[in-house]
Amino acid sequence: MRRMRYLDLTLPTAAENLALDEALLEEAEALGQPAETLRVWEPTGLAVVVGRSSKIADEVHVEACLRLGVPILRRTSGGSAVVIGPGCLMYALVLSLQLRPELRAVRLAHRCVLGTLADALGRLVSGVCCRGTSDLAIAEGDPTKNPRKISGNSIRMRHDHLLYHGTLLYDFRLEWADRLLAMPPREPKYRRGRAHGSFLANLPLEAASIRQALKTAWDATEPHPGWPRDLIARLVAERYAPHTPTLSRRERES
Repeated sequence: MRRMRYLDLTLPTAAENLALDEALLEEAEALGQPAETLRVWEPTGLAVVVGRSSKIADEVHVEACLRLGVPILRRTSGGSAVVIGPGCLMYALVLSLQLRPELRAVRLAHRCVLGTLADALGRLVSGVCCRGTSDLAIAEGDPTKNPRKISGNSIRMRHDHLLYHGTLLYDFRLEWADRLLAMPPREPKYRRGRAHGSFLANLPLEAASIRQALKTAWDATEPHPGWPRDLIARLVAERYAPHTPTLSRRERES
């Protein structure tokens, strides 16, 4: 089987970076054969990223984002709103459903990817565990007592490939989550009503160590031959621009 490709690339804007995740999925679909990629990147500035079906007014402190100039963008996958920025390592996996047909079941896809990540990171730091539907958490001592979230993840399924992407906090200023995000409309049981700042945690690892753990876990040793610039530009223009917070009339009145 062909080895997984690896791409370590951060583009200038959050919109371009979200578009690149989607473009890698579209590129794999267009090839007509299995093509798997691990990509990592780290934002250079703050952004709020909401899920495909998120209601911005319910999940985001829009006025704070406007006042601080923090863009609000909508990703192609599901889940709730997150804040990203420096100290938050982002990863994206494009996985073949021909090579891994069991991943067509979303529950198994979450279990497979998060289990692999938890095992890889758990070799470096104790207490990493899977929690909720699509979270990784870290717990000190007893893992049943108030584990704190270090990673949120979401999925986009296509015909022959899926995109699984998420966050890995390692040196992020957690107070930004309370400033820019409302409490989510749905929360996993292990959250227990905690505010963002007391629910989130940073992995006690360097970014280089996390990158290497991901590469090793997925055997991503094949350099990616390039990235689809034209497709990224089109996706940014069609789906990810503008780069400043805006609300639809329906969302303003909700």
